[in-house]
Formats: sequence, structure tokens, C-alpha cells
Amino acid sequence: MAGEVSDRLQKEKFEACVVKLGPAAASVMETVRTSPSNSRMVIYGLGGSAQEAMRYSKYGINAIFHEPLERPAALKLVRATQMLVFHEFRRYVRIPVITEISVVANDNRRFTATSVEISSGGMSVRSAEDITIGQPVEISFALLTLPRIWVRAVVTWRHAQGRAFGIHFDVQDERRLRIKEWIDAYLEG
Repeated sequence: MAGEVSDRLQKEKFEACVVKLGPAAASVMETVRTSPSNSRMVIYGLGGSAQEAMRYSKYGINAIFHEPLERPAALKLVRATQMLVFHEFRRYVRIPVITEISVVANDNRRFTATSVEISSGGMSVRSAEDITIGQPVEISFALLTLPRIWVRAVVTWRHAQGRAFGIHFDVQDERRLRIKEWIDAYLEG
């Protein structure tokens, strides 16, 4: 983007942007998230690992293009997030957002994971940690304007490669309602 980036982000409406993860990224993302017209813009991070992207998780990066860019991986990421950019959602809205998740398994094992998508009913996460379907967990995370929240959940699926799994929030845990409220506010914004 040529010209004064922060001025354009305050004055013009954009559906999405790609931000090179580096020294200038935080100020650009801060401008995006505080802009009245772009606060819900889809942010793609460029470069770095998911671990490095955690430095920017408070800005709600939606997805990351890993370098070196490979066409098949880039197309897969764009296809997976294009409906979010077009503001068209599934019946159960899933918002792609990357943030750090603290997980406590029922055996008191603690580990960190990274969110992939979140909905009012659950989330998909990435972690190299060994976890089994049906295992109860308690997770903790923060999102943009949602302060850190704890909620009980159960593991509902797991990829065979062991790098990703899905959790369903416990319907008896009223703390999950804060997540639903955040998603509703996110979609209205």
C-alpha cells in the first residue's frame, strides 16, 4: 500500500489485508482494529510461524501465509477464509482467528495450543500434544475485546496426523455464553 497507511485505513473501508509480520506489523494492526470502518477487517499475516504470530494475537490475526509462499497452500488458505471476507457465514458461524489457548486436560496435564476457528459451540485448535476424543478439558484464551475466559469442553475430533483437534464447549458451563456474545458482537460490527 502506497502513501500514509494509517490515514487510508482510517478513511477507506477494506474487506481484508495482508500484513508482513515484522517490526511495523503491530502499528498497522493496531490502526486496523481501532479504525471505525475496518475494525472487523480480515487480517492475513505474512511470514513467520504460528508461534511467532502469537506476538500479534491481541490484534486477532485471522490466518497466516507461511513463507516461502507456495501456491497450493496459499490457495487453500484463501479458499478457507473467502466466505469470511465476503461476510457470508455458515449456519454455525466459524470465525478463523489465531490466538494462544491454554489447555488443562482431565489428568491435570497442561499445554498450549493455537486456535484455528471459533464458533459459539466450540473451536478447532492446533497442537502437537497427544489428546484423545472424548477427553474433557478446560481451556483459557482471550480474543480482541474478550478478556481471558475459562470454559470447560470435550475433545470431539482429532486429525490422524495428531496436529489438530476440535473441542465442543460444555453446554452446562455458562461461561461459554460470553463467547457467544463476543461472536454476535463481532458479526454485528
